[in-house]
Amino acid sequence: MEGDADVARTAALFADPARVRVLMALADGRSLAASVLAGEAGLSAQGVSAHLAKLLAAGLVTAEKSGRHRFYRIAGAAPELLEALARHSPARPVRSLREGTRAEALRTARLCYDHLAGRLGVTVTAALLDRGALATVDGDPTTRRRAGDRISAQLQEHPYTLGPAAPEVFGALGVDLAIASRRPLLRFCLDWTEQRHHLAGALGAAVTQRFLAAGWLRSRAKAHRAVRLTDEGAAVLGDVLGISGALPPAPCPDRSAHTA
Repeated sequence: MEGDADVARTAALFADPARVRVLMALADGRSLAASVLAGEAGLSAQGVSAHLAKLLAAGLVTAEKSGRHRFYRIAGAAPELLEALARHSPARPVRSLREGTRAEALRTARLCYDHLAGRLGVTVTAALLDRGALATVDGDPTTRRRAGDRISAQLQEHPYTLGPAAPEVFGALGVDLAIASRRPLLRFCLDWTEQRHHLAGALGAAVTQRFLAAGWLRSRAKAHRAVRLTDEGAAVLGDVLGISGALPPAPCPDRSAHTA
């Protein structure tokens, strides 16, 4: 026989502020590595591992191994419970701007080796697809994650080719498609924060170099991969790619797509 639901046991998982910060970092549906969650929650590696172990045991997060890392995603009733608790909770006072600032900057726009990543990277890639500068060959007209795509890794095979408007669009950005490089012209990565594809390869590097040289992108700090889009850069992206105003939030990943 079973007794009443053990509400206190579940509630206890939400009683620790650090553990709640871990869940809130995952609340948008993306998969994140433990090191990223540690930074956002202000925890040590050991501390975040202990919290993740409890959340895994309760079914509130799931884990997926990709390469040497494990990536965690919110699961089960956690989204609904967080939303319900948030509706009945007072606002938390802001005590420090340091925590989470760097993580948010990396999510917004960063360099992935020598090409653009983060929300800006996937937004630019999606706009190139919408403008006909890129085209897909697998029947899916989006940059969403495909089955078998490894998180935070360059795709071994990708479903893209240059589109009919490639010379016009890339020319308007000041990027010459006749790139002398031993690297493939087109490569793509599954962005580790946005769970969408971003442009890599020789063309991705050329686009990023052009943005930096023209002053459309600026580095936020030394030894920091985060970059910011300047006002001039935002105007160019608006004129050429139709990206207007603030960067839109990236859509949550397609939960029906499963990796191998």
